[in-house]
Amino acid sequence: MKKTPPPQAPAPEAAAEADAGARPGAGAARGAAKPGAGTASGAGGALRALVPEGERRAWGRYLLAVAVYAVSEGAAYGLFVPVLSNLLRDRVGAAGWWLLPLALTAAVGWLVHYALGLRALRLSSAWRRDLYARIGDQLLRLPLGWFDSPSAERVPQLITGDVARTANTVFLVPPLFSAVLTPATVAVFLLCYDWRLGLAALIAAPVVLVALTLGRRITERTEAAHHSAAAEAGSRLVEFAAAQPTLRAAGQSAVGRRALDTALADQHRAARREVAGSLPGRYLGQLGVQLAFTAVLLTGLALTSGHHLGSTRMIPLAVLGISLLRPLESLITAGTALRACQASAGRVGALLDVPPLPEPATAPPAAGPPAGAATGGRGVELVGVHFGYPGRPPVLRGVDLTVPAGRTTALVGPSGAGKTTVTKLIARFHDVTSGAVLLDGTDVRDLPGRDLLDRVAIVFQDVHLLDATIEENIRFGNPDATDDQVRDAARRARVDGIVDRLPDGWDTRVGEGGRLLSGGERQRVAIARALCKDAPVVLLDEATAALDPENEAAVHAALAELAADRTVLVIAHRLDTIAAADHIAVLDDGRVVEAGRHTELLAAGGRYAAFWAERTRAHGWRLGEDPTRP
Repeated sequence: MKKTPPPQAPAPEAAAEADAGARPGAGAARGAAKPGAGTASGAGGALRALVPEGERRAWGRYLLAVAVYAVSEGAAYGLFVPVLSNLLRDRVGAAGWWLLPLALTAAVGWLVHYALGLRALRLSSAWRRDLYARIGDQLLRLPLGWFDSPSAERVPQLITGDVARTANTVFLVPPLFSAVLTPATVAVFLLCYDWRLGLAALIAAPVVLVALTLGRRITERTEAAHHSAAAEAGSRLVEFAAAQPTLRAAGQSAVGRRALDTALADQHRAARREVAGSLPGRYLGQLGVQLAFTAVLLTGLALTSGHHLGSTRMIPLAVLGISLLRPLESLITAGTALRACQASAGRVGALLDVPPLPEPATAPPAAGPPAGAATGGRGVELVGVHFGYPGRPPVLRGVDLTVPAGRTTALVGPSGAGKTTVTKLIARFHDVTSGAVLLDGTDVRDLPGRDLLDRVAIVFQDVHLLDATIEENIRFGNPDATDDQVRDAARRARVDGIVDRLPDGWDTRVGEGGRLLSGGERQRVAIARALCKDAPVVLLDEATAALDPENEAAVHAALAELAADRTVLVIAHRLDTIAAADHIAVLDDGRVVEAGRHTELLAAGGRYAAFWAERTRAHGWRLGEDPTRP
């Protein structure tokens, strides 16, 4: 009398630590980082740690209901023995009396089954919503520099796959409990009816588990090899499709296809090996189950032949023994699925445990006026700053840099000197290893994150726009800006010229990441966003690198207007940008080696003069005819 188990949801297919860098003596001011999920020992602990606090009692009731269902299922098997035994003896009346407790047990089981279905859906949905909310809150707390780490690249898969897989653990509980408690209940009934058949079934159970486990491992090994080959083939196919313009332009389509053909051939071979290699594993498990069934049946026949057990009694008991062994196969399958859920929970927990940068709840009273304000302010200062990314050599080695308030400072130097890192430290994407970054004399670590970012506007070389309209992307810098302020910022960054050419004007959507605009157009929208934000400190990282000469000149004029009463740090390689700066700092080998005005640094004849000479020569390169050739 097998009852249908609760519905199971289909399983979905398919961190780098942040550098906290707290300076000595300041930990109390900024507080301690609070882990997101709490580190739990063991794989099961990862799942328990993620259960919502408000749902723990509901989970307790759910587990109790699942246990009752599993026991009732085993009891139904056990109560079926006297019913069948009496029927085989033509004792219909006695069989009828045994039908009463059997029907009562079945009714309890079905009522619990119905309640389990509703509760499982509610718990899974609530768990998923809670994980989404906790991950969203955690992403808002994480250091901005964390999003440049490899861990950030795994967040989309974590949200779409691991969260759903973790929440689907709810649906794995009934088959797991039924695979354990139902056979245990059957074993109790079987031992009470006849201890000899019960002992035979209990001895056969470990044999079945060993056979099923070995078969599962053999199957998983071949499946893993095929999965790896299929993933490689998919990757090569995407790569081949994306490289079509380059391959066709070079006339190398056949050459470019070799890697794809090799990957497809490997996948084909792996698929054949999976089919051939998985058969022994599958048949091994089935063989173990069949041998155990046979052993129980032979034991019953031996007892019947020796007149120790009547045939009318042996048949229902043998059926009951088989019912004890049958659920063991689902135990292996559910255990494998549970390990996948535990792995997903571990990845979610690792993200939630990444500590945010510590910060105070409020800004210190003596935070000073806004950086770069015309009436005062000390601008930005880096004092003895050392910094290195995890697992890499130090980038900055004792940087001392002053960005005067209300002035434009150009930061120049060779690639890899740490120029972009300086801007990220000012915006506190990371905390310094040692030293301090000061904004108007206040350590940026003593400023709340929102307060700090309200004072800083950033335009990086790689611009990312929202999949929204141009107006919405500009207003994103200052949601409270009026329409006139948005239009004025767009005009000063020459975005109005872009809008005039677009079919829907200001309502034109720019696509994911701004892909529907050119690189220069995206850069101008980002500059308009910074102008609309109207922050006292502006950080520009090659902000005009993608602009054509005409629009570059217009943007330079806007930036000059912006810099009139603001503190501006610009990373630039263009000569006119560097020469127009009020102050120039040369960064090399992790240190500021020279600082001063353009004319002063040229007269000094140091590294800046050499840098300027090299750039001037490169700026004068032209394509033309070789006069020596006939």
